[in-house]
Amino acid sequence: MSTPTPNDRLQTLFFGVALAAVVGWVLHVGKSVFVPIVFRVVVAYVIVGLARLQERIPGIGPRLPVPLRYALSILGIGLVLAAGATLVAGNVGRVVAQLPAYQETLLSQIQRLAAVAGVETAPTWQTLQEEVLQQINLQSLIGSTVVSVTGLLATVLIVLLYVAFLLMEQGVFARKVDRLSNDPRDARRIHAVVRDVNSRIGTYLAMKTMINILLGVVSWAIMEVMGVQFAAFWAVLIALLNYVPYIGSFLGVLFPVALAIVQFGEPTPVLVLAIALSAAQFVIGSFLDPFLMGNSLNLSPFAILTSLAIWSSLWGIAGAFLAVPMMAVLMIVLAGFDGTRPIAVLMSSNGEVGMADDESESGEQAA
Repeated sequence: MSTPTPNDRLQTLFFGVALAAVVGWVLHVGKSVFVPIVFRVVVAYVIVGLARLQERIPGIGPRLPVPLRYALSILGIGLVLAAGATLVAGNVGRVVAQLPAYQETLLSQIQRLAAVAGVETAPTWQTLQEEVLQQINLQSLIGSTVVSVTGLLATVLIVLLYVAFLLMEQGVFARKVDRLSNDPRDARRIHAVVRDVNSRIGTYLAMKTMINILLGVVSWAIMEVMGVQFAAFWAVLIALLNYVPYIGSFLGVLFPVALAIVQFGEPTPVLVLAIALSAAQFVIGSFLDPFLMGNSLNLSPFAILTSLAIWSSLWGIAGAFLAVPMMAVLMIVLAGFDGTRPIAVLMSSNGEVGMADDESESGEQAA
């Protein structure tokens, strides 16, 4: 077998970059088609992961039939999504009712800062609206929010329907893989990749969901004790934002603190709230998250940040939520084949991807 020359490697690299550019363009143009499909697959992985976690429950878990565990997972996710959408819709009217009070508090804070800065003419709410907020149509914003929430409730039902069909496909998927190639080694390799994706991505998403729910509950308790308005809404938002690596934790503190500024109008409670929410994010993110999940995806921080930038530019906010699982799937697939394995090694956090070694060992044992 001839050794690849530098010219061959350069040609392969060129074609690889060209293929990546074409795939990226297709993903960007077809965002409206691909994003819902990927979200449905992610929900299916969460359901499968939760079903596997139920199996670990001492005494009860192993006795539960697989269809019942799937049904309980689907029911739980459906209730959580419906409750979150209903919560958002119910808080829209309350936000509108509180707007005059928020405006007065915000105006007083701005006037106080203007006095400290030595501005001679104190700003009024009318001048602020004319100079800063004239481009904002509040009624249109609220109306679009209500329409979005209503559409979300319908989307939940459609997503669960698609997920049900995906779960039914599991039974015949193995036979389909066996018929993809006449070479048994290729079939075994594809089976190994699919098994690794199912195990690692399902476990990650299920554990991440449980951790995010815990973070939301802790954040809700902090805000409820401090008297922050719409604490339940902010708790749901914090739990959702925690799916976004790094940036999500920052935004999960920023948004409630921004509301506290206009609600309290005093620096002390705002500072205490910021410290308490940051402490909750730090403890759960730095101690509990690694303890429960370990390094399940084996992605380097640089790969995660790169994935966040790429998928956010391709799919916007949806891409930010999907960045980590998409990059993990890509790394697992690349690790399953000799030609792309070096790329997977560079994407990993410790350089150990394991796929090829495991396959070679199993091949030697079979021989």
